[in-house]
Amino acid sequence: MPVRQSAVHMIDHLDRDHLRRALEHDVRAGLTATPKQLPPKWFYDAAGSELFTRITRLPEYYPTRRELAILKTRAGDIAAAGGADTLVELGSGTSEKTVLLLEALTSAGTLRTYTPVDVDALTLAEAGRRIAAGFPGLTVRAVCADFERHLGLLPRTGRRMVAFLGGTIGNLDPAAREVFLKDLRATLRPGDTFLLGADLVKDTGRLVAAYDDAAGVTAAFNRNVLHVINRELAADFEPDAFEHVALYDERHDWIEMRLRATRDMRVTIGGLGLTASFAAGEEMRTEISAKFRLEGLRDELAAAGFATLRQYTDPTGDFSLTLAGA
Repeated sequence: MPVRQSAVHMIDHLDRDHLRRALEHDVRAGLTATPKQLPPKWFYDAAGSELFTRITRLPEYYPTRRELAILKTRAGDIAAAGGADTLVELGSGTSEKTVLLLEALTSAGTLRTYTPVDVDALTLAEAGRRIAAGFPGLTVRAVCADFERHLGLLPRTGRRMVAFLGGTIGNLDPAAREVFLKDLRATLRPGDTFLLGADLVKDTGRLVAAYDDAAGVTAAFNRNVLHVINRELAADFEPDAFEHVALYDERHDWIEMRLRATRDMRVTIGGLGLTASFAAGEEMRTEISAKFRLEGLRDELAAAGFATLRQYTDPTGDFSLTLAGA
């Protein structure tokens, strides 16, 4: 009997100009703020995505390896506890780690649909085709959307497990995390679950090294946001005139990445009709990456209306996966 080929469906909630308008808003707001700041989502053009892939393979950068270690040993238990027939993945990217969850849900006999969600339509389509080819009979319903804006538009059919992996939750400040978790909880029904990957508090030296590697790959990744703004908004940043800075804020339990101006300069952003001045030594924040404690994760989830069902760490206690129920 021939094997039924998987179907791939694309749903697009982003109009053609959405990303352009969002970039214009973020750059204008960020460069006129005091202190200046830019959100980390603009790192990820094709070059930035390639640089991040290289980062995940660096000896200093442990999160990807640690999360994979948990999934390799615990995916079966997660699948059994969740009982999901639909896996929804927020910020899915290339969906590489997700294969372990898909295999476990398939082995459990429940999986019917995979819904990757990402703002990058090309990456989404490529990942969807690869997953469909690897899982005959699986329906892949790829959704091009901004998970911070479009949670309410995601498909709600089936018994869902919503996965948010990679520690990306740490890129949201506490107020934004609270809104995100409550908004997500409002979309879930009894029986649905939420699988959250989060990096844990640890030795400050190891944390900083993970964001300031000896080979300078993270520095290039950080400066890439300036290349994106130059290309998309006709700006004249000189990326090499900014130093990469990574530091740990113990008060907030987060890593900050910054770009520090090495001299006085004026930057013109032609697409916005905006000029930004930088003083020598002035720093612009480009990312926060919050680190968590297990009890703190449980408390934040409870405040949003979730009940923690399972909590897993890798053997070194570096990273966590939390399965929560709606």
